[in-house]
Amino acid sequence: MPRDESSPTVVVSDERTADDSPESVVDVERWHRLALAVLADCDVEGELTLTFVDRDDIAQLNAEHMGKAGPTDVLSFPMDDEPMTGVPTLLGDIVISPAVAAEQSADHAGTVDDELALLVVHGILHVLGHDHAEPEETVVMRARELDLLERFHWHGPAPAAFRQTHD
Repeated sequence: MPRDESSPTVVVSDERTADDSPESVVDVERWHRLALAVLADCDVEGELTLTFVDRDDIAQLNAEHMGKAGPTDVLSFPMDDEPMTGVPTLLGDIVISPAVAAEQSADHAGTVDDELALLVVHGILHVLGHDHAEPEETVVMRARELDLLERFHWHGPAPAAFRQTHD
């Protein structure tokens, strides 16, 4: 079936080395489907990349782009340029470290699977302009994350162990 030209495009890749997080399996197709569902629900057209990387790679990106030392779980890079006529809109890039996600999942989202889903949705919302720098923004962003996760990840209510904040 041909792709609808107005539908979003998501390119997902797992760029990790085997020794970074061997216990973390990244189901590229699953995260591709989640990202497409979120973008479609947000009524967004354009192209998004979602890349899973090693802890060292995300630490380097975190230092380069955020001025922070050490690895983080997710980085979002929205495209700030105005769309050009006749060229697909580039929404931005999301980079996730499954190793960091695995480390924090028990004290955060509850499971590695739920942590990765949260990071995918969180990253997309950042690319689309949501933020959590101010308390009011945090409330809106968390509510939107929970809504999207319940509809497109769990297909029902969030598990009791799920938390959106770190301890």
